[in-house]
Amino acid sequence: MWASALAGTLLVQTVSSFASISVPIIGPPLMAQAGLPPESIGLVSAMSSAGICWFLACGGPMLDHHGPVRTLQIGLLCTALGLAVLSVPLGVLALAGALAVGFGIGPNTPAGSQILIRSAPPAHRTLIFSIKQAGVPLGGALAGLAVAPLVVRHGVPATLAALIALLLVTTLLVQPFRRRLDGERDAAGHPGWGRALVQPAAMMRCVSALRAHPSLPMLTAIGASFSVLQACLTAFTATYVFTRHGASLAEAGQVMAVMQAASMVGRIALGWLADRMGHALRHLGLQAIASALAVALLVAAGGQGGWVLHGCAALVGFTAIGWNGVHMAELARVAPLPLVSSVTSASSLFGFVGSICGPLLFTLLVGWSGGYALAFHLMAAQLACLGAVCLFLKAPRQAG
Repeated sequence: MWASALAGTLLVQTVSSFASISVPIIGPPLMAQAGLPPESIGLVSAMSSAGICWFLACGGPMLDHHGPVRTLQIGLLCTALGLAVLSVPLGVLALAGALAVGFGIGPNTPAGSQILIRSAPPAHRTLIFSIKQAGVPLGGALAGLAVAPLVVRHGVPATLAALIALLLVTTLLVQPFRRRLDGERDAAGHPGWGRALVQPAAMMRCVSALRAHPSLPMLTAIGASFSVLQACLTAFTATYVFTRHGASLAEAGQVMAVMQAASMVGRIALGWLADRMGHALRHLGLQAIASALAVALLVAAGGQGGWVLHGCAALVGFTAIGWNGVHMAELARVAPLPLVSSVTSASSLFGFVGSICGPLLFTLLVGWSGGYALAFHLMAAQLACLGAVCLFLKAPRQAG
């Protein structure tokens, strides 16, 4: 059962990540096509995060009604629709496509957690969650290697068309998993799920789930802080090395691929380590401080190019983007079983609010300072500070 659950969720996670991370990789020509400056890719990233927040806040009844696998399929179709809108040069109006992409990615966290918490053996739960979350950097690494050459050879519209086709094929491939993994959903369904998507009360019910355990507020805070930095790294690294250090689009894509591949290794390795060491919150605090140091090295190596830049990108990927599996598994562990999807949705909601605010603030800082260094350093500093708070709060509790 757990193998089927992991296979289905990993496939969707990888393909969704491939599609979403492809957008910032082709950011410069995509923004030029829309008549916007290159740093406007931050607006696309923010709108995509807003779409994710929309689902996380109000999509719980939709998930309960359709079941996790069907909801994942609907998400894949929404992502395909969003990419189709982005392919049309409508300027700012094309940002609606980014909103749809985000809404389509939104089900991955709560639906995947609901599937895995029912089937993962407790002794290996963090590792299994981390393998599933490794689909995010795996898709990103594949996007970094494949998408930029595809754009150079065939152009932006053809690349987006290929991504849409991949999403549609994946929707069909997931169908065999539905009968087995959606079998435990409420047979009566939730016929009001459509109205819940536009009801503020649904958002409040989602957030109230964070009262279910005393560890959840701090877990949510550190997750949101990680999300701020990760969103900025994902949205701006390719544009940073392309516009500020003279790298080609293909080279910028390679840097992103290295970062995402290292993140995939990091998520699995850190998940394995967390299963054996415990103390997930302390683990995340140490990782936060290490992530900030890694980002500082990446900025310092930006003008070096070659193996130095790639090595720093790998270190950033391992630390600053390798946190999610441990975080998701700990959320699922401390949450009451009936509230797993609600807790992971609520915590992830705050994370993606950070994913909206982070790139927007980053864009403003780049415009104000005339460079990327200050913005990267400030985003890393906020994570290091919260990591130190996690260590300070956790240490006395463990000592007692």
